[in-house]
Amino acid sequence: MDHSHHHGHHGSAPHSPQEERHADHRHGEPTKKHGQHAHMVDEFRRRFWVSAIITVPIMLLSPMLQHWLGLADSIRFEGDLLVLFALSTFVYAYGGQPFLKGLGGELRSKRPGMMTLVSLAITTAYVYSTLVVFGLSGETFFWETATLIDIMLLGHWIEMRSVMGASRALEELAALMPSDAHKITDHGHVEDVPLEQLQAGDRVLVKPGEKIPADGAVIDGESSVNEAMLTGESKPATKKTGGTVIGGSINGEGSLTVKVMKTGKDSFLSQVIGLVKEAQESKSKTQDLANRAALWLTIIALAGGAVTLFVWLLIARSDLAFALERTVTVMVIACPHALGLAVPLVVAVSTAISARKGLLIRNRAAFERARNIQAVVFDKTGTLTEGRFAVTKVVALNGTRSHEELLSLAASVENHSEHPIAKAIVAAVKNFPPVEGFKAIPGKGAEGRVDGKLVRVVSPGFLRDQSRLPDHRGLEEATGQGQTVVFVQVDDSVEGLIALGDVIRPESKKAIAALKAQGVRTIMLTGDNKSVARSVAEELNMDEFIAEVLPEHKAATIREIQSRGMIVAMTGDGVNDAPALAQADVGIAIGAGTDVAVESADIVLVNSNPLDVVAIIGLARATYRKMVQNLVWATGYNAFAMPLAAGVLFSAGILLSPALGAALMSLSTIIVALNARLLKV
Repeated sequence: MDHSHHHGHHGSAPHSPQEERHADHRHGEPTKKHGQHAHMVDEFRRRFWVSAIITVPIMLLSPMLQHWLGLADSIRFEGDLLVLFALSTFVYAYGGQPFLKGLGGELRSKRPGMMTLVSLAITTAYVYSTLVVFGLSGETFFWETATLIDIMLLGHWIEMRSVMGASRALEELAALMPSDAHKITDHGHVEDVPLEQLQAGDRVLVKPGEKIPADGAVIDGESSVNEAMLTGESKPATKKTGGTVIGGSINGEGSLTVKVMKTGKDSFLSQVIGLVKEAQESKSKTQDLANRAALWLTIIALAGGAVTLFVWLLIARSDLAFALERTVTVMVIACPHALGLAVPLVVAVSTAISARKGLLIRNRAAFERARNIQAVVFDKTGTLTEGRFAVTKVVALNGTRSHEELLSLAASVENHSEHPIAKAIVAAVKNFPPVEGFKAIPGKGAEGRVDGKLVRVVSPGFLRDQSRLPDHRGLEEATGQGQTVVFVQVDDSVEGLIALGDVIRPESKKAIAALKAQGVRTIMLTGDNKSVARSVAEELNMDEFIAEVLPEHKAATIREIQSRGMIVAMTGDGVNDAPALAQADVGIAIGAGTDVAVESADIVLVNSNPLDVVAIIGLARATYRKMVQNLVWATGYNAFAMPLAAGVLFSAGILLSPALGAALMSLSTIIVALNARLLKV
């Protein structure tokens, strides 16, 4: 995810957008608000414009450019070099500040990258030019310092603007809890108290449709509770006296009195928060492509500079001023202006393309890794399936009533119930007769009179208690696939059964087939039972499934798959998937899922379509190719220009003048910018 909380390493400034984005998770610092990211974007924009404006007089005052433009006679004045020095010092200090600060961070974390390279180039040019102003013979390079700073600021601004804001995973998790609870006092009164005041042993009342305020045990009442977003179990859990409930889950149709067992940091949700934090911190400190390229260029610049100085001073025995000028030219040229834009421009284009396709990329380094994904782990509920109950089958038992009639009778009775099964049955029917005398049979079903007949929609358990459970193959089949079955009883005869289950998304099959065609292993990971998991995995033709995994073990399961030496993507949508999403090399959240899952992921699929996982891999591969092309262009010019600047062909009378170097540099920057626009997926 894109955690751009720019508070860098141990109080230093962050050193690159890529690095910063991991900073807070790496050190487990509490996540800051989105506003900080916007503030950083504004700061880069402001620094860019101010520096760019001041660069104009710097260019005009530079003797080399005056000479080049033939203006030397018209704009020289007494003390002009001091004015040039003052303006350049401002741009170096103000515009260069993010890079110089970032240099400290990179060196402290022993991972030199882009910031180190930029700082090296601007400092070399600035210090050398200052020496020239105060007496050393040679050319000033102030305009090089200024233009390099401008372009690097522009690149960072473009890139930061194109990536999304800060990570709020942990805030979102905490937001699942209600803000207050209905506490039952010793006198039996109910008073609303803030959540923090609840203690173990308190009794609370949870009304229908409310969130459960804390982990606890049911001491009175009966209801079904939806724990899907916490545990991944698709069907609502029936809770009655003695049952346990989880804080943050949603109560269904009945009222419950709950005795609080765990609050605060002992609660289930807090433990998930802890797991997410841990996984985010342990996520590998990968540097992305631009930083890796920058590291090599830094080494080349230092080596090239050292060799140049050594050769001119000791072998060619030239004077110090000439040797220094060559050395500085080499080191400045080693930092390609085009490198500052090579990757950010591709990032901006690929982020725009992905956003149009409904893929929100929150972490660049993870998105780059996506091109190498070897296994995709899918959560079942809500990812491969729709995570909602739907009628999957209707069986008429006596042959007297049609399927439509059975469903419409059931819908009449269920229309008054809040239960998810009831809602699914009602959703399957367009119109149905009114019901009279509706009554819920807690935990078992509901009944009412429809057209004068007593109609009951009840669970197999209810009929089993009355020893009236019909022996029918449909019941076995449905329960074997993990579906829920209800019976329709009219007056006293059991007329039919309705099976309900979680519906597989239509796109899931295509997505799995497409991934397998690319040689990617597909694995299903679910908290649901083995029979449900097996039937879904077989229907989708997946490579393997891992079922009955408790939420707290999901991240460990991902680690186990990673330990097989695979680069793993995890796709999920629930709170219970958040630690696994943070653990995976690439965490992909289904956007319609919970905010928490979205916040702990690297990439969010807005359209909740598993096929988009295939699109991510394709886009990541295309983006990477384009970045490599751009880096080759950006650095190719340097490879050509550096030896010339060092004076390799000096004896033949060819010495790359800084002015010609500048022209070549602009050309490579333009090529890189045009190439980025050509990214197609």
